[in-house]
Amino acid sequence: MHVGIILDGNRRFAKRHGWKPWVGHEKGFDKLDELFDWMIELGISEMSLYCFSIQNFDRSGLEKKFLFDIFRKETKKLLEDSRVYANKVKIKFVGRLEMFPEDMQDLMKEVMEKTKDHDKHIVNFAMAYGGREEIVDCVKKLIKENKEINEKTVQENLWVPSDMDVVIRTSGEFRTSNFFIWQASYAELFFIDKFWPEFEKEDLIKVIDEFKAKRERRFGK
Repeated sequence: MHVGIILDGNRRFAKRHGWKPWVGHEKGFDKLDELFDWMIELGISEMSLYCFSIQNFDRSGLEKKFLFDIFRKETKKLLEDSRVYANKVKIKFVGRLEMFPEDMQDLMKEVMEKTKDHDKHIVNFAMAYGGREEIVDCVKKLIKENKEINEKTVQENLWVPSDMDVVIRTSGEFRTSNFFIWQASYAELFFIDKFWPEFEKEDLIKVIDEFKAKRERRFGK
C-alpha cells in the first residue's frame, strides 16, 4: 500500500496554543518520528509525505531558517536511525532539491545513497515539491533525452513513479494543494479534522481499515 500524507496544520496548531510558529513545526517533526514506527508496524510499503512545497519558499526568512535547521537535524538523525537499516527503509527526497542550501542537498544525497538498496519500505519526503512542477520537469527531461512522451514514459520518469492508494490531508482542509496529482489521480481521499501534530496511529488505522473494507476502486470502469 502506498499512502500519501499532506502534513498540514503545524502553524495553526502552534497558534491555538499561543506558541511561535516554529514550535508547531517541532511538534510536527516529533509526529513524523512516530509515523515511522506506525508504517513499519502496519506493514505500509510506501509513504509519500508533503513536507515543504515550492510555494513555502515565500515564507519569512526567520521561519525558513528555523525549518531548514530542523530539516538538517532530522536528516542527520536518519543516517543513524537503526529502524532505517533493520527494516530496509529506502529514503528518498523528491522535488526541486537544488532550491535548498548546498549543505542540505549534500545531506539528502548522503541519506539516499546509503539507503538506495533497501527494498522493504520506501519513504518519499516531498521537499521543494509541487505536483505540476513534477510533471513539467518530467516532460522537459523526456524531451532533452529525445524520448517518446506517453503515459508510460511519463510515469516511469516522475520523481515518484508509483501510484498512490490513499491520500490523507490533516487540518480540516478539503483540497490536495498540488500534491502528487499524477500519482494520486485514482487515490482514495481522506480529510482529517485534526492538525498534523494531533494525528494519531488510530487515525491512520481507521483510514486503512476503511480503504480495505468499504471502498471499491473502479478506476473509471
